[in-house]
Amino acid sequence: MARQWMNFGINHAAFAYAMTTLGSAMINNIFSFYYVKLFLNKYNISEGAFHQSQVVYMVWNAVNDPLFGFLQDNSRVPCCSQRRLSILYGAPLYSLAFLIAWFPWRTYSPDDWLNGLHLTVALCAFDALLTFVLLAQCALFAEISSHHQNRLRLIKYSQVASLIGSSSVLFCGMVSTNMENFKAFQAFTVLIAVISCICMMYTGIYSESRFDNKISESDVQVFADQAAHKTACSFSMLKALTWQILTNRDFQLFVIMNFFQVFMLAFFNNFTIIFTEHLIPPDALPSLAKSFMYGAGFILPQLLVLSSQSLLYSLGYYRIILFIFVLEAGMAALMFALGPQHYYFLAFFLTINMVLIQAAFSLFGLPLADIIDMDLQKYKRSSPLSSMVFGTNALFTKPAQSLAPMIVLNILNHYGYEKLKDVGQESNQSALESLHSVMFYLVCLVPMCVAILQALAWRPFSIRNSHTVDPKYIDT
Repeated sequence: MARQWMNFGINHAAFAYAMTTLGSAMINNIFSFYYVKLFLNKYNISEGAFHQSQVVYMVWNAVNDPLFGFLQDNSRVPCCSQRRLSILYGAPLYSLAFLIAWFPWRTYSPDDWLNGLHLTVALCAFDALLTFVLLAQCALFAEISSHHQNRLRLIKYSQVASLIGSSSVLFCGMVSTNMENFKAFQAFTVLIAVISCICMMYTGIYSESRFDNKISESDVQVFADQAAHKTACSFSMLKALTWQILTNRDFQLFVIMNFFQVFMLAFFNNFTIIFTEHLIPPDALPSLAKSFMYGAGFILPQLLVLSSQSLLYSLGYYRIILFIFVLEAGMAALMFALGPQHYYFLAFFLTINMVLIQAAFSLFGLPLADIIDMDLQKYKRSSPLSSMVFGTNALFTKPAQSLAPMIVLNILNHYGYEKLKDVGQESNQSALESLHSVMFYLVCLVPMCVAILQALAWRPFSIRNSHTVDPKYIDT
């Protein structure tokens, strides 16, 4: 089959890898973009229940990544230890978990305790399966090849796949009129769940890691020893390996920078639709135009990364990511100076921020893969700790996914959002203006301050020239 794909100029290994990106992009973007508005505006969840769900999600979100990472790197069970099998068996459950949020368990009344439980189950189930499947895919990224050019090819194929998958937000908005037609929205999510499952299972059938079948004699002896002292060794090994990862200074700098990136992703994914509806009136930007704006925020990042391939070859990811942080801070300062009355500039600013943040995030597999390579060399491991590195990174960065909506919703409700959230209703004009002012400050000041902090954290990162050096170990 690989030869047949090569006849069409397609690298089959990269294509198979990217199919999980396609499937996950379809459901992840819809989930992150719509779930906050759904539970706040349609299910009428109380602020207390929302915060409780986010706290449970934050703890589970952080803990499950290193646990799954350790399981996938050290388990002898094929469905856990082999990356493609983790994706193959996890994909159907992942797609099913995506559907939990969109179907209410009953007709919810305001302050209904059940919608809080519904949100908790939806978040935790979706994140657990997302983690299990995408950790395996992240490990594949580091393990398919150690060549910088091959990794850039994986990113290229992934960006094309993500470009196609991200269009699900655009089509979902058009089909459901930005979730106003809820029945159409539910039908669309079921269709997307089925398609995404098929795409990810393709990876599970055809992709493979170079380390799947590479077990040395020394490894066999280690596994035999582990079988004899399984419980004691597992805990001590987990502790030792985690400490080795945590004491890597480049890993520490990356985690700090990535924490803020995850925060900003959640900030814009969860609240762009709310900020836009309140700050940009319908006569300035109609509903269809807003649908295209939301879709562009998810589609254009992939186009930006694809068009930057030559820069990634020549400059490397370090300089490009640093430049994006500086650009984000400058644009936020300019938007703040212009003021909220420039609606078209505001729409452009919201869109371009979503694009830059997602585009930069798409490159983060490169520094993590380099950190994995350095760790492999430093400790002379027989196989890389790919899932553990990605999982330990997630332990510290995933809480930002919950902190962002909790902090922002708390601020908005302090200025009356809970009573003023329905844009079309008659409202106290003075209170509405105060709420809109706070929203504008959030839209400008949060990206500006966070981008400055990210630039300061990223600047000392030492692995800057991996795009110019020879591979660290030989692919076979």
